[in-house]
Amino acid sequence: MRRFFQWLLLRPVMWGTKKFSSKPEQDRIFKALSKLYRNIIREPGKKGIIIPFELNSGKFIIFSDQHKGARDGADDFANAEPNYLAALDYYNQNSFTFISLGDNEELWENTLAQVKKFNTATFEAEKKFLERNAFIKIFGNHDLYWANDPLASFQLKGIYETDVKIYEGIILPVSIGDRTLNIFCTHGHQGDAQSDGNWFSKFFVARIWGPLQGYLRINPNTPAYNNEEKTLHNDIMYKWSAQFNDILLVTGHTHQPVFESLTLLEKLYWEMQVAKRDKNESNIKRLAQEIKTREKEFASVSVDYLTMKPSYFNSGCCCFSDGDITGLEIENGFIRLIKWKLESQSSTRTVLDEIQLQEVSRQL
Repeated sequence: MRRFFQWLLLRPVMWGTKKFSSKPEQDRIFKALSKLYRNIIREPGKKGIIIPFELNSGKFIIFSDQHKGARDGADDFANAEPNYLAALDYYNQNSFTFISLGDNEELWENTLAQVKKFNTATFEAEKKFLERNAFIKIFGNHDLYWANDPLASFQLKGIYETDVKIYEGIILPVSIGDRTLNIFCTHGHQGDAQSDGNWFSKFFVARIWGPLQGYLRINPNTPAYNNEEKTLHNDIMYKWSAQFNDILLVTGHTHQPVFESLTLLEKLYWEMQVAKRDKNESNIKRLAQEIKTREKEFASVSVDYLTMKPSYFNSGCCCFSDGDITGLEIENGFIRLIKWKLESQSSTRTVLDEIQLQEVSRQL
């Protein structure tokens, strides 16, 4: 039956995807991000909240894009669940605040009932943060349901056994010397023509258009699946953040980790420049091999990668096909890109990169 509908609806769905394309447009994204940031500053509690923290004592873990599914062939989260559970146990025991940065549940391809049924362990792990008042839930384009359905609050209370407020963003101000650095966290779909329009367009995408694409297994041209879209989207996010000297932007959405405004490939190119400058032959050889391996994952490299401000960070995702997950830690005055992966049947945390927030503030 699915194949019949794929044959019948492929052309109209692809036409609709093209017509209502979510291809990033800079002006729309700039306006949407600026509007959300202003709304949170002016009316905290409505679109988002403000949580000030102390530089050397604030502790946050940011994960995005879990896409919890129904444990079928399309469930990208299934392989990652062991690492996710191990990570949440570690961060809860170490008193981190958990910011879940959108697309936490895959509600385009699955019903909420399916997601609830097959993800009880993860919801229980998340609930432990709520018990400490240390859980912030942000919505994304694949779980817009939380933002626009009148029953959403009731459903969330049924899952977590307490009231859970859904936000579009959060700002974490931290004083550094005589300056304040505002860490602005949001999913990153703002300005998306499909998912960030008026109430009707959001409802249509969340309840009709998205599930239809999921059922037909027709991938639209979205950042999570398209390397060209990832590159363009990250570039626009960086350009918005680079306008300011007091804002550090953190998003998800593309499934592609970004640290200090650099993708993994750009970071490797940067390290290659350093290795060549220092005439470090062993590093040159190692980096050349890794660059060759990674180049196929990226559509392009920014022409400004050597001079970019460290104003944009992306948490990556919790649904890599190999089961690895990536996220961003803020702890002891540092921001870190971390990965959790299975090694000898045990989940292991690895720091991929880190920088002091004081240094970020100085460079901005």
